[in-house]
Amino acid sequence: MENGKKIYWGWYVVAGSFFVLAINYGARYCFGVFLKPLSLEHDWSRSVISLAATINMAVYSTGAIFLGRMLDRIAPRWIITCGALLAATGFFLTSRIHTPLGFYITYGLLVGMGASCLGVVVCSSSVGKWFLKKRGIALGIASMGISFGTMALTPLVGYVNQYLSWRAGLIVLGIITCLVGVLISQLLMRKTRPEDYGLLPDGDKILLTGHSTSPPAVIRIPTSVIFRDGRFWTIAIGHGLIVMVIMSVFVHQVACAMDNGISSIAAATSLAVISITGFTGQFFFGWLSDRVRDPKHAYIIGILVLLIGTILLWQAHSVTRLYVSALVYGFGYGSLAPILPILAADRFGRHVLGSIYGLLTFFAGIGGSIGPILGGVIYDNFGTYQHLWEINIAILTIVSLVMFTLKKGKHFSIQ
Repeated sequence: MENGKKIYWGWYVVAGSFFVLAINYGARYCFGVFLKPLSLEHDWSRSVISLAATINMAVYSTGAIFLGRMLDRIAPRWIITCGALLAATGFFLTSRIHTPLGFYITYGLLVGMGASCLGVVVCSSSVGKWFLKKRGIALGIASMGISFGTMALTPLVGYVNQYLSWRAGLIVLGIITCLVGVLISQLLMRKTRPEDYGLLPDGDKILLTGHSTSPPAVIRIPTSVIFRDGRFWTIAIGHGLIVMVIMSVFVHQVACAMDNGISSIAAATSLAVISITGFTGQFFFGWLSDRVRDPKHAYIIGILVLLIGTILLWQAHSVTRLYVSALVYGFGYGSLAPILPILAADRFGRHVLGSIYGLLTFFAGIGGSIGPILGGVIYDNFGTYQHLWEINIAILTIVSLVMFTLKKGKHFSIQ
């Protein structure tokens, strides 16, 4: 609260980010629901279908580089509004596709571009600029929208797919993305950073003296300087591998469950189950990062929980086991969204968060783009996903160990 009366605007940014992330990631994580229906209707292999998700992630991650730098200069509402319109158009057109090329253009390119504008770079970077002491809890609350959206949209789309069609499911996603994205961004995401409105992070007021006080300049750090920092590559490569694991699960878990004789609605609901504990995990790990000496320790705990969930998923051949693995997996998954921007701000500084986070998201997206196609290729060649889960277990084990080597170092500054 500000002066006991007016709510600090940063909390409106948190609320706006919550709902934007909800529609964006909820809609994108529904992709696995469409995998088997597309395969059955068009007789496409799972590699062919998964390539659309790979293109989507590649476009999403490439856009993150430019959006991070744009966000250091302009209000997020225009970025989000354009993204909502692009993604909605992509969903509508995808509902009309009949060829793989059309699928790659509409879902891969258009939805990917829109999703980038609605993603964590724009939302989490916006939140991170409004908070310092309460950054962890603010980002934790905002990122809970990812799980909330998945909980709400995956069962809905699974139901529409079963009782209407997969095409109707895509139309529903387009309508929701357009309406919520445009309205929320215009109402709650109008402002850039607290210094531009006479405030400091967390709602503290700038004390005006006889001298003119101006907001600090946005720091421009050359990409070459960032790339020479070993901390950047530790986070970028490690997180990229984790996102590869995450995307392989979100794209292929539903199809894997259906292959094991689980109904389409129950299989789609397993993604919502991931989001139930993901919802609490996002809040918990955001809260925890404010209370540990180094946020990397909260990150490592999250990766280890994710590893346990993946081991359980490896043996999930019934509805009960699938849901138990999803509950554990979801809690660990919940650590990723709030902690990455916290790590970036802690290592490199708040005023370069947009640029740094955009670059980190690009490399994370490259990893994420590998996950869907890797799962498709493994299934097409072996007729099972077991080898995919084994690869995921190995990757999470290695990354959890490497993250212990991440050093603090100094923030970037203008020389």
